[in-house]
Amino acid sequence: MDIGLTTLNEDDIKKHISAAQSLVTQCVVLEASKGKSNTELAGTRRRFVSTVSTAGVRSSRKVELEKSLSSVTEEDRLLTPVQHNILFKTRRAISVALAVADLFARQTGLDALRQRNASSMLEGEKAEQFRALTEASSYVSAFSAGAYLKQMIEAGSETASEVEPPNWNFDTPLDGLKTLVAGLESVVIDAPDDAVLSARVRAFCDEALEDLLSRKNRFTGLGEFEQTHIRLDSDGFELNGFDVAPGTKSKPLVMTFKKPNEIIGNHIAKYQAMKLAKMLMAYDFDRQMNPFVEMGGFLFTFIGDGAPGTGKTILIQMIAGIVYDYCQIAGYGFTYENFGVDQISSYQGKSGQNCKQFVTNVLNTRTIGFGTVDDIDQVAAKRSDDRASAGQQEVTAVLMESFAGASTVVRGNCSFGMFSNYPENVDDALRQRAGARWLVDGPQTRADYIDIFVLLAGKNHRIDLGEHKLFDAQIIEKAVSEAYEDYSKPQEDGLEDVYDHFMDKHGKFKTMADIGTYLYMIKKAEPRFTGRAIKNITDAIKMRAMDIDLPDEWFEKPEDFMHKPFDEKKDMIAELRNPFSIEMVMQEINRYADSEFRYTDKSDNAAVEEIIRRERQREKAIKIMGEMKKDGRWGA
Repeated sequence: MDIGLTTLNEDDIKKHISAAQSLVTQCVVLEASKGKSNTELAGTRRRFVSTVSTAGVRSSRKVELEKSLSSVTEEDRLLTPVQHNILFKTRRAISVALAVADLFARQTGLDALRQRNASSMLEGEKAEQFRALTEASSYVSAFSAGAYLKQMIEAGSETASEVEPPNWNFDTPLDGLKTLVAGLESVVIDAPDDAVLSARVRAFCDEALEDLLSRKNRFTGLGEFEQTHIRLDSDGFELNGFDVAPGTKSKPLVMTFKKPNEIIGNHIAKYQAMKLAKMLMAYDFDRQMNPFVEMGGFLFTFIGDGAPGTGKTILIQMIAGIVYDYCQIAGYGFTYENFGVDQISSYQGKSGQNCKQFVTNVLNTRTIGFGTVDDIDQVAAKRSDDRASAGQQEVTAVLMESFAGASTVVRGNCSFGMFSNYPENVDDALRQRAGARWLVDGPQTRADYIDIFVLLAGKNHRIDLGEHKLFDAQIIEKAVSEAYEDYSKPQEDGLEDVYDHFMDKHGKFKTMADIGTYLYMIKKAEPRFTGRAIKNITDAIKMRAMDIDLPDEWFEKPEDFMHKPFDEKKDMIAELRNPFSIEMVMQEINRYADSEFRYTDKSDNAAVEEIIRRERQREKAIKIMGEMKKDGRWGA
């Protein structure tokens, strides 16, 4: 269950300030000995290292972070601005972490168990549950404090070395935070100046978070926190579950973007891609929901298929470019990732982990996301394919669960596109999880081929254009209207037979019962036309009902649409919505069903060609064997 956005209140943080102050002033921790003395050698900043092994010996140590910070500049006992900032932010991090621990306790029922244990000691299963949740709460508080420090403390150009993670103790949230402060003091105490000090603290936060994430599987009861999104408005601090890099700036997207006018043909795919980009920008970060998801018509997954060289890659570049430009205007983060064959690993389980991380990165609710799986027929295997690697099977399972699994939550901040030259080789169940089918067939008409040649040839010539209205066929509204009109009747032979049979028996489509009958007849002709196919068709119909081109001026300034509250966005969109017609319904049924028949025909044709190839090989082998027997070489 995704419990959405939680805003921390200052009152919840203030009640932990006294505890936080005591930790940064003086606390005592019990830790394993490292063989290093706590007393400095006279005249140096070094400590004596014993030659006798003390591994396994635990001893108490007094930690005084404030005093250690002031000793960085020995000539001045007052804290410098840098040192004071670290001390203040550490105290603040502890207060925030304890407030997060309280939130975790309420979510998991730990607070109720704590009250019961105070009145009468818990026993048996309840006692074990209490212990496990207490340790998990300690882990959450330590992670929250480390994440806060990493986001709030800036590091300069200096680099840090010899920074180690803390010697963790997860008995209680306070114990976890004590060990974090102890580890922080150990990297502060030998810092020669403020520049190195800041670098060491930032490096320590990285090491602490990485070490914590490596331990996550040891704790139970973290599922609720995994999906929690916490924000502290006063500090601009955000925590998205166990996000590995809270507060880090995303790398700039490096890609050759394409404009819509640079794509010739593919009218429906291009039009829906442009609509999808605008739909994504309707996402509301506070509500963590998109009006198009509530009202219908949002495209969470789609598959684009076509022959090599028809424009699938430049379609990806176009979508990413449009969304990136919109995000730059709105000031939103943009996440683009592609999952490819290079992420298929020979190690068991690693491919599935890579794929799950890809999905998680794109789903990040604090950014607008677009994820692609190019050549998905090579990346994800059919479950019935014995020749596929275990890694490919893992990817298929992860994508199926992520795109339409029991725990899938569509919020409308991201979309996934699968692209393939051979979609018939994609597992049927995975392919049906694509809510829309885009036929990427490239230039088709005489006008398309003239337009694409002129576009790619450039202007370094004096050749006359001839009798042709350049790019007139690419006017999107006109081209899309004609393309949709083509689907008033089926394009594939198999579906055309079903359509003709219906028309001969029932006549024109008039009622919902007629449509249902037609769908049932398609099901009898194509068994893979299941209930999920009907859902995808109805989603596409809803998208056609929302077949509204959000005005471009809404996206020129963020305050005109993108930064408006959720309800205002929803009302603005609702005013443009129109009811769908039976013509729209038939076009979407035929467009989707055509794709299923097309995939079946491709698969059947490939199988027939394979049989013919083998028979030719067999005939050739028989001929060679006859010649060998005739020459007496067969038994030699």
